[in-house]
Amino acid sequence: MSARGIAILGSTGSIGCNSLRVIESLGAERFNVVALAAGRNVKVLADQIERHHPELVSVETEESAAQLKAELMARSVTAPRLVCGEGGLVEVATHELADCVISATVGAVGFVPTLRALEAGKRVALANKETLVMAGELMTRAAQKSGAELLPVDSEHNALHQCLRGEKRSEVRRIILTASGGPFRTRDKVTMSRATVAEAMKHPTWNMGAKITIDSATLMNKGLEVIEAHWLFGFAADEIGIVVHPESVVHSMIEMVDGSVIAQMGVTDMRHAIQYALTYPERFPSELPSLDLAKLSSLHFEAPDLERFPCIAPRVSGPGNGRHASGRHECGQRRGGARIHRRTDRAFRYPAGD
Repeated sequence: MSARGIAILGSTGSIGCNSLRVIESLGAERFNVVALAAGRNVKVLADQIERHHPELVSVETEESAAQLKAELMARSVTAPRLVCGEGGLVEVATHELADCVISATVGAVGFVPTLRALEAGKRVALANKETLVMAGELMTRAAQKSGAELLPVDSEHNALHQCLRGEKRSEVRRIILTASGGPFRTRDKVTMSRATVAEAMKHPTWNMGAKITIDSATLMNKGLEVIEAHWLFGFAADEIGIVVHPESVVHSMIEMVDGSVIAQMGVTDMRHAIQYALTYPERFPSELPSLDLAKLSSLHFEAPDLERFPCIAPRVSGPGNGRHASGRHECGQRRGGARIHRRTDRAFRYPAGD
C-alpha cells in the first residue's frame, strides 16, 4: 500500500511539530508529508522542509516567504513551491496528493482552509476547535456531502471517539469531558483576579500552545469543547457532562444507559491522539510509554465550580459563537504573547457501531 499524503495547517505550532514526530515514528512507508503551512516561524519551518521535503509550503506574508527562501538557500536546500496568506492555506488544505489534512492553526484563521479540505473530501484531523464552535453545522454538512472524514485531535474528543467505537448511540446516556482544572483549580476568586499571565501559563499537566493554555486556566476551553462535542457526536448540551480530574489520566468517559462508564486513559501526550486520528480505524505501535497503573496512587474527580469558572456553561448554538471564538483567539494572542459513520438528522459524526 502506498504512503498516505499528509498536509499540515500550523506545522510549526505544538500540534504541528508533534504531528511530524508521529509521522516520523510511523515511517515513510505509511505517511508522506506533501504540504505544510505556517505563520512566521521561518527557522523551524526551514528545519521541517529540510527534513520532510514537502512539495508545497504556505507562509503568512510575502516577507516571510522571502526570509524562508533565504534561509533555505543558506542551507543549500531546494525551496518547494511557496504560497502566502489565506489562499496559500487553502492550497495546502486541498493539495491533490493530500489524503489527510491536520488542521492545527490557532483560532479563526483555520476556518476557511478546513472547510475547503472537507469539501474536497479529505480526512481532516481536527485540532482547531474554533472551526466547529463558529460553524459546526456548516462543517459537518460539508463532510456529509463530500464523504470526508472528520476526526478529533483534541485529547478529550479523541478519547470520546475511542469510547464510542462499537457502541450504539441509543445505549449511550451521556458523554463526559474531563478537565484538569488548570493552574487556578484551588485558587479563590480574589487571588484569581490578581493572577498574572505567567501564572496562567503554568498548566499542571499538559504542555500546549499559548492560547489553549490561557483558555485552560479559566476553563474557557472546556466550554468550547462542549460545543465541539455536540457537533462531532450529536449529543445535546444536557447530555454532555464535565468533571474536574487533576491528574489528567482519564481523558474522557461515556456513561451507558445501564449505568456502566467507559473511560479512555493514557499518558498526557498529544501524540497519542494525533496518531489515532492519522491511523484510524487501524492501530499501530506507538513510541509513547505505556500508562503504568501501579504507579498511580490515586485518581481524583470533582464537580467544576461554576462560580469561579463561569465560562464552562456556554450555549451550544447561537449567533454569537463565531464572534466569541474569533475573539478568544485574538485575546489569547495578546495575553500569551467526515465520512459520517453514524448520522442523525443533523449530520453528526458518530463512530461505527450502531
